[in-house]
Amino acid sequence: MKLNLRLTAAVLPALALGACSLAPRYVQPVAPVAPSWPAGNAYLAQSEATLPVVSYRDVFRDPRLQALIEQALANNRDLRVAAANVAAARAQVRVTRANQFPAVGLSAAASESQTGGGFGRNGTNLSLQGGISSFELDLFGKLANATEADRNIALATEAAARTVRLALVADLAQAWANYGADQDLLKIAEDTAQNASDSVRLSFARLRGGVAARTELRQAEQVLETARGDVAAQRALIAQDVNAIRLLTGAEVDESLLPTGVEEVNASFAEVPAGTSTQILLRRPDVVQAEYQLRAANADIGVARAQLFPSISLSALIGFAGQSLSSLFEGSSRTTSFGGDAAWSIFNAGGRVANVEVTRAQRDAALASYEGAIQTAFQEVADALADQGTLAERLRAASAFTEAARDNAALAEATYQRGIVGSLENLDAQRSLYFARRSDIAVRLQQARNRVILYRVLGGDQATAAVDARQSTQMP
Repeated sequence: MKLNLRLTAAVLPALALGACSLAPRYVQPVAPVAPSWPAGNAYLAQSEATLPVVSYRDVFRDPRLQALIEQALANNRDLRVAAANVAAARAQVRVTRANQFPAVGLSAAASESQTGGGFGRNGTNLSLQGGISSFELDLFGKLANATEADRNIALATEAAARTVRLALVADLAQAWANYGADQDLLKIAEDTAQNASDSVRLSFARLRGGVAARTELRQAEQVLETARGDVAAQRALIAQDVNAIRLLTGAEVDESLLPTGVEEVNASFAEVPAGTSTQILLRRPDVVQAEYQLRAANADIGVARAQLFPSISLSALIGFAGQSLSSLFEGSSRTTSFGGDAAWSIFNAGGRVANVEVTRAQRDAALASYEGAIQTAFQEVADALADQGTLAERLRAASAFTEAARDNAALAEATYQRGIVGSLENLDAQRSLYFARRSDIAVRLQQARNRVILYRVLGGDQATAAVDARQSTQMP
């Protein structure tokens, strides 16, 4: 009992002294961006005053796409790698934190000896020893700051995993939209090829009848072969879209879950509210990751500073030795020992001082990276908002242009059939309609892409809040 009291009296002050820290007090830097988004003709007015938190289900509302996203979240290999990295980082925190506590060990030994060539007396020796072999007093916070650095690295790793998850959902939504747009473009190419084939037959008949030149036939054939080439290219793109979705989901793709056109996509993609405050950027996973890396670098300064001071260790051992189990634990068989040692390197050519300077420089680099991450995030959101602000007018213009081209193509075809205009005017009208329809699909795809980009760059998803809520229970 007295021994336990003495051991406790020796260890508790050491644990209390470990509260000292030489790390600089962490102060969150001021975000190096304007307090609100740019305003002007290219930007939409935003009415939300709070920081909205949304789920991918709030943005990508088509049940087919949601089913694919759920499949990707369960099977994607990049996400599994990120989860494994998080698990490893959390375990490393426990490894580092264990150094702040005494390590208690136990050892036992038994031996038997004989003298006189086997005819003498036998001797048996038993021993049992346990205690704290060596425990470093964390007087200057070296071990505590090392734990704090690893804890922040683990939190940064979790933020990186959320970045992977966010990118996965966005990439899958974009691949889904690309598939819908490519289906529309394939239909346009097939329609154009069919119309061009009819024009070739008509031009060939007119050539045989002596009412058209060979150039008319050749021009019609050029339009036909261009359309046929585009049909083949679009079929390849559609196959590649499916391959991309298969890679992202990590499994085979049920084609019934794919859209038939870009209009279906845009009808199911909701706008992402950006709010009016740029403080929303602070919840982006990459920004969160950069801030935790900055915190870790700040704690590393405390570790380097503590290495400038002496290292003090304690030991406490209790042992028993005897010639039989019955006498092993008698008072006369017990031995106890307490000890301590201190080590301080007086001269190492300025290496430890230089190490402090290294950690300070690394902290400054982490600060610049953090501020750069915020500025990059600001630019990405501002660019997406600018794009969003002009999409309505571009969609209106593309629709009007396509309608005018369609009407012009119909009039040119009718007048060509009556012999009022030549084939060149008719072919030019068909080409114009073809490119107008493709341009219209490109603008509609850009609308879908803009909503995917805003989902990604605003970094808002319920998974972020869920992970943050678990940190207090899962992190040591």
